[in-house]
Amino acid sequence: MTSVLDTAAIGKVPRRRRHVRTLTGYLPEKDSEGKEKWPRGEEKVWKDGLRGLDTGVPSITKSIVNHVQTSLARQPHEIDNLGAYQAAALSVRDNLIINWNDTQLHYSRTAGKRAYYLSLEFLMGRALDNALLNLGLKQQYTQGVDKLGFNMEDLLAQERDAGLGNGGLGRLAACYLDSSASQELPVWGYGLRYRYGIFQQLISPDGQQLEAPDPWLENSNPWELPRIDVSYEVRFQGFSERLSDGSGRAIWEGGQEVLAVAYDVPIPGCNTRNTNNLRLWESKPKRGFDLNSFNAGDYERAVESSNSAAAITSVLYPNDHTTFGKELRLKQQYFWTAASLADIIRRFKNIGKPITEFPQYVSIQLNDTHPTLAVPELMRVLVDEEEVPWNAAWDIVTETFFFTNHTVLPEALETWPVPLMQHLLPRHMQIIFDINMSFLQSVERKFPGDKERLARMSLIEESIPQNVRMAHLACIGSRKVNGVAELHSELVQTTILKDFVDFYGVSKFGNVTNGITPRRWLDQCNPGLSRLITLTLDIEKSIWLKDLTKLEGLLDYVEDEDFREDWAAVKQANKEKLAHHMQVTLGLNVNTKALFDVQIKRLHEYKRQTLNILGVIHRYLKLKSMTPKERKTVIPRNVFFAGKAAPGYYIAKLTIRLIVNVARVVNSDPDTKDYLNVFFLPDYSVTLAEVLIPASDISQHISTAGTEASGTSNMKFCLNGGLLLGTVDGANIEIAEEVGPSNVFFFGHLTPAVEDLRYQHVYHPVPVEQKSPALAQVLDAVSSGLFGDRGVYEPLLNTIRQGDYYLITEDFDSYIEALRMVDEAYNDRTEWIKKSIRTTAKMGKFSSDRAIQDYAQEYWNIESTKVK
Repeated sequence: MTSVLDTAAIGKVPRRRRHVRTLTGYLPEKDSEGKEKWPRGEEKVWKDGLRGLDTGVPSITKSIVNHVQTSLARQPHEIDNLGAYQAAALSVRDNLIINWNDTQLHYSRTAGKRAYYLSLEFLMGRALDNALLNLGLKQQYTQGVDKLGFNMEDLLAQERDAGLGNGGLGRLAACYLDSSASQELPVWGYGLRYRYGIFQQLISPDGQQLEAPDPWLENSNPWELPRIDVSYEVRFQGFSERLSDGSGRAIWEGGQEVLAVAYDVPIPGCNTRNTNNLRLWESKPKRGFDLNSFNAGDYERAVESSNSAAAITSVLYPNDHTTFGKELRLKQQYFWTAASLADIIRRFKNIGKPITEFPQYVSIQLNDTHPTLAVPELMRVLVDEEEVPWNAAWDIVTETFFFTNHTVLPEALETWPVPLMQHLLPRHMQIIFDINMSFLQSVERKFPGDKERLARMSLIEESIPQNVRMAHLACIGSRKVNGVAELHSELVQTTILKDFVDFYGVSKFGNVTNGITPRRWLDQCNPGLSRLITLTLDIEKSIWLKDLTKLEGLLDYVEDEDFREDWAAVKQANKEKLAHHMQVTLGLNVNTKALFDVQIKRLHEYKRQTLNILGVIHRYLKLKSMTPKERKTVIPRNVFFAGKAAPGYYIAKLTIRLIVNVARVVNSDPDTKDYLNVFFLPDYSVTLAEVLIPASDISQHISTAGTEASGTSNMKFCLNGGLLLGTVDGANIEIAEEVGPSNVFFFGHLTPAVEDLRYQHVYHPVPVEQKSPALAQVLDAVSSGLFGDRGVYEPLLNTIRQGDYYLITEDFDSYIEALRMVDEAYNDRTEWIKKSIRTTAKMGKFSSDRAIQDYAQEYWNIESTKVK
């Protein structure tokens, strides 16, 4: 006899126990008296070997040297800044892991309700400085690396931003994780581990955006913990056969299976041991390398399954202008939600409660529509695997999920073609059809005979092909739905989800105005201002950073001349820091005595970077028409742009091209270069924002009224003493309510007028020359080839001349007047600094600590629980 091999198993990953006792959610066994039993070996030996936190300089340097020697296998004579950063990061991570382990054990012992935040993006930024500040160990580690012959600032500069997000959605999620840990709330984040981020933005010689992979993991990531023993199988395609027993159950078989493997990122709280977790999933093939195909010379087939699986988590937001890209996006969303739910359910089962009590222990927040497939996936698990009756399962689902809507733009409301869903997720399409039928029957009972209402509220859009409306599915599958600013939440309830408000009542819908973490967006990015605030208020930094309303104490010092001088000195130092950064990285010289005007956002027509650059051209043409004597009366201005355009978004990319070429002309014109300069900073990131935001005098948030859900960059600028120029939109409104209308610069039409103006554009168009002669002059200058590339900008200019959906012609003159008012106000330096101080002082409402507590208390029903 001999051992027999099942040839069908060759290349397959062997099944194994997915979770061992050392992982989260498990507790030590207890003896008959209820005391915890030591699991193995001699308890004293184990406890003697367990280490504590490294908080003193000697223990910190010992830890760093140990990682140089053992983790990196390097010697003192061959370690460079990158190696020193990696060793220091691993040393800090050791401290985080100790706190992380105690936090997870504490959560498991208390067995309370937990919340899970599902977001396709987490725009984290650099981790080392943030971790040191939250741990309260920045000074000790700075001294330690100095003793080892390194400079902390040099080490911090070695870290690459994590490629896990792109815009405000991801940065909001990151702020909420920071606040959850700082507020000692049991919250985990779930996302995807993108191998190449979204893309690295490059600018070609003619000003075009080019996209390259962002290899942010090429030097390894010291902040993540690979959990190779935490993996779940995720199925795509195949076929789903309903059972004939009337239970509503089905068997889903066949198709492609891939593995979701976990990577954990510890999230430290500020001035607390509580350390929460961000769990990221990487896709890997269930079947390994196909050696038979390789030996037969079919090399592509040998790696086909590996490449197919790996593609799922390769890139954030693959271009969905192709069929492959659209399918890959849908695969990403299901892969992530299925793995996350499997992990959440596994953790819930560890407490030994029946599945019917799931909502009493679990709340899941859907950050926009991307994770909406979690709704039918939880139904599938409950009905098909847990054998919960359909109605009871739906009750569990609708008590578990909460949905945050982030847009009122119709084109941004996510839909998926039914044929694609049927091909990729056949069982989920069955479930969605069943949910829809039951839902529409209940709608018909409440509004009998209203067929138009049924069509509007259906989960299925009757187009060719049919589409699944994900916002509708998220709405009916959630316990509560919220917007992210007061105006936005009102618009959600009166426009895109009005029918659902009529059906469910207003109590299902609410508002949680976005917030930002003051730890990163003041203390970390603006240490000079943080020190000045701490010294002036005579309050420990750890206190006011967790209670931002204490900044109102600064109002008592507005008339203090010495304090105003210190305030202005901090701003000037931040300007010089930005200028130095641009000189070193881009080779550009920046006048630090000028007004710094900043707009940094992802490129989109509704955010109206186009309006900004057209305003810049107007200023340039006006300067050109002045005499040299007249120019000397003008306030010098530097205008900074940064942001990425989606690879397939032609108009947005054309806007970038115009900005770059306007900068090329304006900055080299001897008549104007002392009074106006334009800069486009490529490859926008959190780290770049941390340099730009503290340096700003004015920031622009100029979306068409009613299109920006909230915005959070407006909050960051204002917290750092930059004044706001914007439309009456999103959180701009609430910022103005807090800081006072005299400290902001508003312009443009209001939301109620927008639809009528668009109607007039279509049916009663007025030429630009009549509506705004100043704008017509600017558009003609671009068309004439003044900024090169004559003719290439016509598609962009035609969006304004024809249709003008985002109301640039309507708002241009008002915008130019607002810019004039900014110049006038900036000329009075004393009053400007007072405005800056008042703005920072009144930003307490916009802390993400307040926002996360709103979610915890009014939505998730979870409580803070402190780790001792």
